[in-house]
Amino acid sequence: MLFTDLGLSESILRAISEEGYTSPTPIQAKSIPAVLKGGDLLAAAQTGTGKTAGFTLPILQRLSATTQAGSAGGKRKLRVLILTPTRELAAQVQESVVTYGKYTGLKSAVIFGGVGANPQIKAIAAGLDILVATPGRLLDLMSQNCVSLAHIEILVLDEADRMLDMGFLRDIKKILAALPKQRQNLLFSATFSTEIKALADGLLNSPELIEVARSNSANEAIAQLIHPVDRTQKHPLLAHLIKSNQWQQVLVFTRTKHGANKLVTQLEKDGITAMAIHGNKSQSARTKALADFKDGKITVLVATDIAARGIDIDQLPHVVNYDLPNVSEDYVHRIGRTGRAGSNGVAVSLVCVDEHQMLRDIEKLIKQKLPQEVIAGFEPDPNAVAQPIQLRSQQHQQSRKPRTAGGGNSGGGKPAAKRSSPPKRTFNR
Repeated sequence: MLFTDLGLSESILRAISEEGYTSPTPIQAKSIPAVLKGGDLLAAAQTGTGKTAGFTLPILQRLSATTQAGSAGGKRKLRVLILTPTRELAAQVQESVVTYGKYTGLKSAVIFGGVGANPQIKAIAAGLDILVATPGRLLDLMSQNCVSLAHIEILVLDEADRMLDMGFLRDIKKILAALPKQRQNLLFSATFSTEIKALADGLLNSPELIEVARSNSANEAIAQLIHPVDRTQKHPLLAHLIKSNQWQQVLVFTRTKHGANKLVTQLEKDGITAMAIHGNKSQSARTKALADFKDGKITVLVATDIAARGIDIDQLPHVVNYDLPNVSEDYVHRIGRTGRAGSNGVAVSLVCVDEHQMLRDIEKLIKQKLPQEVIAGFEPDPNAVAQPIQLRSQQHQQSRKPRTAGGGNSGGGKPAAKRSSPPKRTFNR
C-alpha cells in the first residue's frame, strides 16, 4: 500500500513525498481511513510504529477540505485539540503537523508548561485551526480565558495510557467538560489496559478498534539481553560496556531523578560524555540535552520514564535499563526507543538481586524468557540479599502536585529513517 491509496490530498502527499516516504506503517494504513470516515477511534500500537502520523495526516486532510478563510470570516476558530502528556511529545506532534501540513494553509500552535505563556497566548489569539497541548498549561490558559474550546470538532488523546499514569485523569475530565458534545474523538495508546478501556467507554461513541502487534509485546527488531550484576557494580559495568563495545549513542534509564544525576557525574569521571533529562530539569536544559544527544555531541542520555516517553531518535542503536522499571509495561515503552523504522536495536538490562521479581514480572508480561549473560569481572555475589525498592506509586504520592503542566520526553517531528535509505519507505510518526 502507498500513501497515494489513502485518499490524502495532493498538498499533503507532496509534503510526505518531500520527506522521502511512500508507504504507510500498519497503524497508519488502518487509522488514516478510519479517521477520515469521521467516527471515533480507539487505537493501540507499540511505540515507534507511527501513531502520530496515524492521526495528524487524516486530521490535516479533514480540515484542509474545509479550510477556514481567516480574512472573510474573521479570526480562525480552533477546531482540533490534541492532548499529550509531556512537553517534548507535544513539540513532536506539533512538528509533525507543521511538516505535513505546510501546503494546506492550516495554522497550528503548541502550548506546554516550563516556558513563558505569553508567546503561546499570542499564537492562540492570532487564530488557529489546531492546538497541541499538555493538560496543565491548557487548563491554566482556559482559566485566564485565553483559549476557547467551543468549536472543537476533533479531540485527540495521544499516549493516553501515560496521561493516566501521570495522574491527568481529573484534568482531562475538566477539559472534556468544556468541549462541544458533538465531536470526533481519537484515543491513541501504547496498550489497552483496564484503565484505558474504562476511559474509552466514557469518552468514545461506538469507536472503531485498531490494534497493531500483540498488546504489551516487544518489537522483534530489538535484541534483548540481561546482564546480572551486583547493585554496586552497575555503574562500572555500564562504563565497561560503553567503552569495550565502542557504543556511540546510548539511552540509559534510571528509576529516579537523583539516580540519573548521579550516574551522569560518574560517567563524566570515566571520560564518557553524558547528560540527564528528567522533570527537575528546565525545559531549555532538557531541549539542549536531547539536541546534543541527537547530534552526537554526547554519548549517553540518562532519562527517567516520564521524561523519556516519546523520545524519537533516528536509528537509536542502544537502550540500557540501568534500573528495571517498577511498572512492567514501562519496559516495553523503554526498549521501544530503539528498533524503529525497520532498523535493528539492542536493549540491555543491568539486573541486581533487588530486581529479580521485577524481571519475572516483565518476562510474564512479554511472554518470553530473556537471555542472560554474566560479564567476566562483574559476576554477581551469589549470597547477596535483596533490598526493598520504593515503588514509583509511593514516590508519586509523596511528591505529586495537584496538577502538572507536562512531563518530559520526545524528540523532533521528522520520520525516523535516514535520507540515504531506499526510495520506498515507511515512517514512524
